[in-house]
Amino acid sequence: MPAGNVRRRPRLRLPLTAAAAILGLLLSACTVVAPDKPAQTLQTSAGPEIVGEVPPELAGFYTQAVTWTSCNGGFQCAEVEVPLDYAKPDKDSIALSVIRLPATGKRLGAMLVNPGGPGGSGVNMVKDGAKSYFSSKLRGAYDVVGFDPRGVQRSAGVACLSDAQMDASRQLDFDLSTDAGFAAAEAETQRQTALCQENSGPDLAFIDTVSSARDMDILRAVVGDSKLSYMGFSYGTKLGATYAGLFPARVGKFSLDGAMDPSLDIDQVSMGQAVGFENALRAWAANCLSGADCPVSGTVDDAMQQIRDLIDVYTAAPQQTPAGRVVTGSEFTGALAFGMYSTDLWDPLTGALIQAFAGDASGMLMLADFSADRDSDGKYNSNTAAAFTAINCLDYPMNSDLAHMREQASLLKKAAPTFGDLLGYSGLSCKSWPFPATGSPAPIAAAGAGPILVVGTTGDPATPYSWAEALATQLDSGVLVTWEGEGHTAYGRANDCLTSVVDNYFVDGKLPAGGTRC
Repeated sequence: MPAGNVRRRPRLRLPLTAAAAILGLLLSACTVVAPDKPAQTLQTSAGPEIVGEVPPELAGFYTQAVTWTSCNGGFQCAEVEVPLDYAKPDKDSIALSVIRLPATGKRLGAMLVNPGGPGGSGVNMVKDGAKSYFSSKLRGAYDVVGFDPRGVQRSAGVACLSDAQMDASRQLDFDLSTDAGFAAAEAETQRQTALCQENSGPDLAFIDTVSSARDMDILRAVVGDSKLSYMGFSYGTKLGATYAGLFPARVGKFSLDGAMDPSLDIDQVSMGQAVGFENALRAWAANCLSGADCPVSGTVDDAMQQIRDLIDVYTAAPQQTPAGRVVTGSEFTGALAFGMYSTDLWDPLTGALIQAFAGDASGMLMLADFSADRDSDGKYNSNTAAAFTAINCLDYPMNSDLAHMREQASLLKKAAPTFGDLLGYSGLSCKSWPFPATGSPAPIAAAGAGPILVVGTTGDPATPYSWAEALATQLDSGVLVTWEGEGHTAYGRANDCLTSVVDNYFVDGKLPAGGTRC
């Protein structure tokens, strides 16, 4: 995804349908939040009197009255206004969709959550999974608050392709190593970019991580907290670290799980993920070979080559499923990568590969559809792919020189023979983007912030463990917590040790010793 969560799908598939994965996809199907009928107005709240702490032109946003209404059975929903352009806050504004699950016990405050992406819906994460995903201890002490960041789904969501156009785009595959293949991919990217600009307009200039982090401070104010408590996963760790860098004195309890290293450029991110997915597939292969009904055989190296040979078959001749849809080599590889996000997906992946080796790609297509958040009736339930591209094109300066991209693609292929092709040519997706990048990779220290947990999983494919080590070192108050496991991120899918460490920090204020391992 950079990285994403469902927790999540791989970072780039050309042109714009490549994805970041989101936590809500594993928790349940993503559906639009609608208030219970009839909607009940619960309360109107305003932020604390902190006008002196913010520029006067932003005071109205910080002290706005917010009306919460009952929604989705036990939840409360609201909209919060934020400036579209923080440099001109008196001009246009956008409404952020927000949902909260009220604390069930002695309330300590609100905990804002973000599932990753970029492009993941915090509303879906809370609506679909808060009651099962976050522990009862944590839910007892905190309102769990999710929001769709700017550009995501219900919050001025970026719009690019229709459902039919998304389906058609996913049927495309390009050989970028050839001039003709690259030219065709570039033309398709330009076509999709034009659709994004036509359907989303000038808002695209302001769909970036720094603006979203500033939005989070307004959310902190309107829920009435003097400091922000926050749990971010995957890309959500970059968002959280950015907030900490901007507002260190307002950092409350923070957990950054599946950490990104904000100092890395896009080529370094791609390399880290390519190697991460390659290592994760080796772990899957070792596990598969140790049991029965495994579609590969021999050693782990043998198994990896057998899978690469199968990818080559789909690349050379995309296979039609019994349903009539086509699975290309990149679609197949994307489904394979999606299976690395959680060990819970290993058995479904094994079954899909058994089918694929027998000539039926239906199982791999099902995984790819799940990753893309597509229903069986052809409806896409989120705009994650579009938001992912919009945010990354502003966050990361990208080198779109063809010679550079081909050199990087060669390095990726050498380091990760299975997944290198999927993660190459990052610069192409943003080459024709109508707005220049505004972000720049840099380490974040957040001097003056309170202790920040940085949680890393040793076998994480999408956010390699070394990134958690790096972020914990960069942050002046970073505390590294390690889960020795496979898959992407830890809290909610790790063991009791990890859950207790995080819960005790948020609820009891017990800071774990640096280097704690679970």
